[in-house]
Amino acid sequence: MYPGVYATRNADRPAIIMASSGETVTYGELEKRSNRLAHLLRNRGLKRLDHYSIFMENNVYYIECCAAGERTGLYYTCINSFLTADELAYIVNNSESRALIFSQAKREIAIEALRQCPKVEFAIVVDGPGDGDSILNLEEASAGLPDTPVADEAAGTAMLYSSGTTGRPKGIVRPLPEQPPAQPLPLFEFLVKLWHYREGMTYLSPAPLYHSAPQGAVNLTIRHGGTAIIMERFDPEQYLQLVERYRPTHSQLVPTMFSRMLKLPDDVRRKYDLSSLEVAIHAAAPCPPQVKEQMIEWWGPIIHEYYGATEGLGFATCDSAQWLAHRGTVGKIVLGDLQVLDEEMKPLPKGTPGTLWFKTATQFEYFNDPAKTAETRSADGSMSTVGDVGYVDDDGYLYLTDRATFMIISGGVNIYPQECENLLITHPKVADAAVFGVPNEDLGEEVKAVVQAMPGIEAGDELGRELMAFCAEHLARQKCPRSIDFEEELPRLPTGKLYKRLLRDRYWGNRTSRIV
Repeated sequence: MYPGVYATRNADRPAIIMASSGETVTYGELEKRSNRLAHLLRNRGLKRLDHYSIFMENNVYYIECCAAGERTGLYYTCINSFLTADELAYIVNNSESRALIFSQAKREIAIEALRQCPKVEFAIVVDGPGDGDSILNLEEASAGLPDTPVADEAAGTAMLYSSGTTGRPKGIVRPLPEQPPAQPLPLFEFLVKLWHYREGMTYLSPAPLYHSAPQGAVNLTIRHGGTAIIMERFDPEQYLQLVERYRPTHSQLVPTMFSRMLKLPDDVRRKYDLSSLEVAIHAAAPCPPQVKEQMIEWWGPIIHEYYGATEGLGFATCDSAQWLAHRGTVGKIVLGDLQVLDEEMKPLPKGTPGTLWFKTATQFEYFNDPAKTAETRSADGSMSTVGDVGYVDDDGYLYLTDRATFMIISGGVNIYPQECENLLITHPKVADAAVFGVPNEDLGEEVKAVVQAMPGIEAGDELGRELMAFCAEHLARQKCPRSIDFEEELPRLPTGKLYKRLLRDRYWGNRTSRIV
């Protein structure tokens, strides 16, 4: 988020444009606003390697609140804006944040959370009234402060948290060397090449800025003097409209966004000019092969898949030609060594699913959790994992099958539910689907599907029988759901990740499931 030389070279160029409101912040304005906030943080006692948190929806203030940390040597934690007060308080406390920045829209939740955060010294509301010395209005508190850099500028970075889809959110902290903010961190240098970023690009960001992928993407856009178009929330047709209007060269999406665009009426999907896009990255979760193939047919060779676990342990990409030849693949590994290992850390044959272990791409730790960090390390410390399951074929292509935590053990058979989910989402009457294990007295677990039907489709026994027959046509018997329930909407995070644990826990009740 550091404007660098572009603050003077391209002072009048838009750094960010809010998609719906059209609000614009130029490079010159971003420089001044982030400098004033940087001085405010310094004046309130925050020094290099200290922490603060940001709790806001996508808005016009978000980037400057990150940029201030990146030029003062601070760790800033962007928190999921949909959390409850208790969930927010947990992350603020766990991250050891000395300050919390929030928006007026999130004020009520933020104030309730602050009552549980005794170590937070002050809070800043970006667009609402202050309240004494404990809650400061951003504009009032920074008025009169210098709009030039602090004397001790130093590189800062985000310390983000996992989504908590399989347990408590965990902070991922990377080493922060003492260096000027203009000097990119090693991870950013790698991502620039991986994502094909270049000076003066235009990036369309459809995802929440608290998530790691849009955080990194917008950050690198700013560092390359580009313009970031930031959607307040994702809408499939609006996304296509924005491509035609702003002519972005780059974008990054999640598979759910692809699915929602593909389910637009054909005449709507094809009426917008998407020819400006050079690279469209997708990440966050494995993309169903059927969805991937349809997107390639529609968008062609601009789409690239990126696999980098939240912690940035390993990366892989592939181009569309490889996708067509290797359905379901993520791509050849382009950084570090990959091994597919069994539970005893022994290599598995080609084509056999196992836990993915990478030669660590970037150093990281789970914040203040050495035991959890140790779980992700091999005995000699050279390899890391986050529990992804997959296999490598004879040509060296990586296939993701699921997370180990979601594996179902039914009658002694290991079942990865991702395959069934991928199939169900392609059915024309299905808007979304989740598959997981539920208790079975005889088998231990059985396969359950929970489905969100398309608008106008009646969800009930008849649709359930139709979907079970559909699965039986395409999957082995043990992989098919034994029953299907329906929900009006599945608990999917705005980042596109399915919050499957919330669904699964309803079926396990007070019983202890194998998944933790």
